[in-house]
Amino acid sequence: MLLSITSLSKSFVGAKALQGVDFELAAGEVHALLGENGAGKSTLIKCLTGAYKRDAGEIRLDGVSIDPSSTAEAQALGIGTVYQEVNLLPNLTVAQNLTFGREPRRFGLVDARAQRAQARAMLEPYGLDIDVDRDLGAYSVAIRQIIAIARAVALSGKVLILDEPTASLDAAEVRMLFTIVRKLRAEGLGIIFVSHFLDQVFAICDRVTVLRNGRKIVTERTADLDRVRLISHMLGRDLEEAAHEHRKHADTDHAQRGPLLTFKAVGRAGMIEPFDLAVGEGEVIGLAGLLGSGRTESAELLFGVRTSDSGSASDQHGRVAHGSPREAIAAGFGFAPEDRKVDGIIAELSVRENIVLALQAKRGWMSKISRQEQDALAERYIGRLDIRTSSADKPIGELSGGNQQKVVLARWLAMNPRFLILDEPTRGIDVGAHAEIVRLIQEITKTGMAVLVISSELEELVAVCDRVIVVRDRRHVTELAGADISTDAIVRAIAKPEAA
Repeated sequence: MLLSITSLSKSFVGAKALQGVDFELAAGEVHALLGENGAGKSTLIKCLTGAYKRDAGEIRLDGVSIDPSSTAEAQALGIGTVYQEVNLLPNLTVAQNLTFGREPRRFGLVDARAQRAQARAMLEPYGLDIDVDRDLGAYSVAIRQIIAIARAVALSGKVLILDEPTASLDAAEVRMLFTIVRKLRAEGLGIIFVSHFLDQVFAICDRVTVLRNGRKIVTERTADLDRVRLISHMLGRDLEEAAHEHRKHADTDHAQRGPLLTFKAVGRAGMIEPFDLAVGEGEVIGLAGLLGSGRTESAELLFGVRTSDSGSASDQHGRVAHGSPREAIAAGFGFAPEDRKVDGIIAELSVRENIVLALQAKRGWMSKISRQEQDALAERYIGRLDIRTSSADKPIGELSGGNQQKVVLARWLAMNPRFLILDEPTRGIDVGAHAEIVRLIQEITKTGMAVLVISSELEELVAVCDRVIVVRDRRHVTELAGADISTDAIVRAIAKPEAA
């Protein structure tokens, strides 16, 4: 076996990132490493490449135990990595990037002619005939990926790790990259392939290892692996049709409520294919799909965090501008992002100050919310959402994750939006806070507010959603409604092959 990892463990403060993980890679094999957010994929790669020091376990390369303490040492041992965001220098030439750190020299100076010749020789096996004197940044992402691979193979030559290499490529570029990968496999290189695109995994990989919550769940030959079973391994869901109480809408007026918003052909090249979305008053719509499928990108386009290439939004009064968060807020949209610590809260500000942020932005900074009104809003939502804090003036960074999430929700509820987008609203919070947020979603729709929920918790979507839209490989592919919504149906829609 070319590479053997045994009982690998790594912990950080308060969290076990890897727990006794085993992994094997053969020479001449493409081995997929799969798992959702927090599964442990990045930690495993960083332990393997010397970026992290492992706590326990053994890594053997060609039968010899290794313990790289840096990425340079890992490269010297034969392990190279190419990331989604190519870690080369776009302002240097192709030749300079390929030979960086080991430039040919003559009389102590870089020999430019030899450097160009060396670069051309490195690219020749990949069928890449380009001007190596041009800056790397002048070339497409796909070409840069191949250049990065050529450099990594030249530096290492035994194990190549491809971390989301196709995330920014179109179909033709993916085919070009896979031609290179197959060639390297035929030459005996061991390749670890990290991707969220299952069609690509089945097209290029020989075996698949799934991690979940820092543990290895399974390793199987791709040819023997059923897609539905693979999704179940990744999400931790058994496809049994458990009896569940789907949302029945106690408020009988819901059926009489009209359309609220209509989005047409919203999309962005390389991010998400254009999609339509009709939103009804008081409706809860779910977005389901694997990490990287395009769920978050869809939400960011709707809220104007990212600019759509095309499309429009309208309500009963006409066109609605939502090309920026400022316009979206003015139109009555709210957005609680997935990463609350980075994008959701301002840790140094108080609970009160975080709650009033969106309402203040909607009113404009010339119409400052008085301290009295701020205190009243904070008191109201601390009570309504049962936010556990000793004071409204306590810095939000000192609260638990669940209470931080409640403050983010309070911020948007204080603005009273007509359309609220919640990206993973219950991730990383305790069971009690989870139940309270699910209850809150059900409660706020009774006022006519529409909610779009993105969640990896399939039971959560089944419990609260009127419709669930499945997103796969950057496309909205399936819509489930009413009694057709089940964990089984969602997983099967996620797993369905592209060609089917």
